[in-house]
Amino acid sequence: MQFITRLIADGTLIPIVLIGLYALTYKVPAKSRYAAYSRVLMAGLTTLLVAKYMATLWQPTGERPFQILGVAPGAAYLPNPGFPSDHAILSASILYAVWFETRSKLWTRVLVVLVLLVCVGRVLALVHTPMDILGGLIAATVGAIWYFTPRIGNDLPKRHKRAK
Repeated sequence: MQFITRLIADGTLIPIVLIGLYALTYKVPAKSRYAAYSRVLMAGLTTLLVAKYMATLWQPTGERPFQILGVAPGAAYLPNPGFPSDHAILSASILYAVWFETRSKLWTRVLVVLVLLVCVGRVLALVHTPMDILGGLIAATVGAIWYFTPRIGNDLPKRHKRAK
């Protein structure tokens, strides 16, 4: 059981990243990649900024659940209090990027399942509380606001042509 928990908590992030790379490379139309990748970058930076502010302003507890219970951790972790969860932030950010930039229902549904597995696995491994996971998901959701900016990607090549 411990191996499965560790596999879900840590290993599920690998297919999330690979699916995100595949979808954002091959499913985003070539003519709109510049704008799409710009939105992904800004969403990621905003998410990181929001997460850092959240961690600075509020820490629900100074220790992780396994430390409080006096047991071994069930997954890898960084030596910090753990709020908000980096795994939840990264996996949800990739989910939002694929969802908004590719509109692929298949890959979005697969990623939703994998993100849920990562989040549940991190809690079962006792390296995060549900509040840590929720904080990570909120930070990623705030960063996703960039995907609601006007789609001007198709106009960029025309602007560059006019400028020359």
